[in-house]
Amino acid sequence: MAMREIRTVGDPVLRTPCDPITTVDDRVRSLVEDLLETVDEEGRAGLAANQIGVSLRAFSWNIDGDIGYVLNPRLVAVSEDEFQDDDEGCLSVPGLYYPTKRFWYARVEGTDLAGEDVVVEGEELMGRCLQHECDHLDGKLYLDRLDRGNRKKAMKAIREGL
Repeated sequence: MAMREIRTVGDPVLRTPCDPITTVDDRVRSLVEDLLETVDEEGRAGLAANQIGVSLRAFSWNIDGDIGYVLNPRLVAVSEDEFQDDDEGCLSVPGLYYPTKRFWYARVEGTDLAGEDVVVEGEELMGRCLQHECDHLDGKLYLDRLDRGNRKKAMKAIREGL
């Protein structure tokens, strides 16, 4: 296992949709170990594979001491009528936090290393994390969801070197 370097905004891997995992091999098992070790640090809620430079559909989470992972996650349910608009940040956009509208609840389905079905769901921070990480795997950053004014501020801060 290895603590991996986090790719930051401007790296093209963050803007490229990730490929599905079709075979669980040593490379994928090693990826999961690295995702779990890298997310297991104070202040980290989630980590998508492309944030460590691997363009495969996998992410890990670390919410309230619950650490896990999912392969080939699909966002399958959200609370269509309940939202949250709290500050959101991202390891790939260090130091910037902006109000980001997300669904209050989210449910993700995928698989584990053994090919067994995995369901991960949650409200508030876990719901936000699931949506945020699925966005990463689709090549999106939370910056894409900001209102016009905050997006303009964020892009200026990024251009100025954060």
